[in-house]
Amino acid sequence: MSSTRTFKINQYSDKIFDIIVYAICGFVFLVVAYPLYFVIIASVSDSTLVSTGQVLLFPKGFSLFGYQEIFQDSRIWVGYKNTMIYALGGTIVNLLFTLPAAYALSRHEFRARRPLMFFFVFTMFFNGGLIPTYLLMKDLSMIDTMWVFIFNPVTVNVFNLIIARTFFESTIPQEMYEAAIMDGCNHFTFFSKIVVPLSKAVISVIGLYYLVWHWNDFFTGLIYIRDYSLQPLQIVLRDILISNQVFAEGAGSTGSGYAQRYADQIKYGVIIVSTLPILVVYPFLQKYFEKGVMIGSVKG
Repeated sequence: MSSTRTFKINQYSDKIFDIIVYAICGFVFLVVAYPLYFVIIASVSDSTLVSTGQVLLFPKGFSLFGYQEIFQDSRIWVGYKNTMIYALGGTIVNLLFTLPAAYALSRHEFRARRPLMFFFVFTMFFNGGLIPTYLLMKDLSMIDTMWVFIFNPVTVNVFNLIIARTFFESTIPQEMYEAAIMDGCNHFTFFSKIVVPLSKAVISVIGLYYLVWHWNDFFTGLIYIRDYSLQPLQIVLRDILISNQVFAEGAGSTGSGYAQRYADQIKYGVIIVSTLPILVVYPFLQKYFEKGVMIGSVKG
């Protein structure tokens, strides 16, 4: 009887614990998700109702004014095209440099791996600064070219390099390499035909990291690009936002409130336009991302 009572008590306490955990997770989810949800419903609601606090859970006074103003600007399509080229091309280049470097640093027979890893990690804490970097880009004739987005000082992100190296060390067994060597494989063949196909998880993870970084890259276009036809989407959206904000501030005392409300609606639309493509891409990589994000967390 005592053991049965103890089991029921433990089962009851487990249920209470589960309820508390679910409640905390639900609260955290609402705190994180509601701001994004509010931006979505505010971008398609009447700006007057949004500014007076009447839009809380559902859109009211359906209006696409913000999106109309954004997509009527021909620059938005140029920015989208440029950003897609920079994001896809830059991500491919990042992976072409990061994965071979991580593989080389994961090989225990490579004697220089520790000194080289030290120099890689050193760059995480110290860099040359903005002016030397700008002079380097200028000497390489990359100012006002698309190549400054694709080949830039962060072509290899050290954090992603460490993730890939850890994956290769913990997932690709040494016995597999020894068997491949006996079959006549060299390092290049082993890496391209065995390691890469087995590394979809880590490639998806660091590829998504690189893609998001390129998509959100604002600083590169601001510093190195003067030709407006080469500007990425983030700079174009910034200029649209600033121009509407300036209009709102200069509309006069009678029209400033009206203009400010519509400027806010454009602001919400800009947030959605800039983040939606990445949100669309994520579900296709989710199964690999969930597996790869735990890389290096468990050793055994």
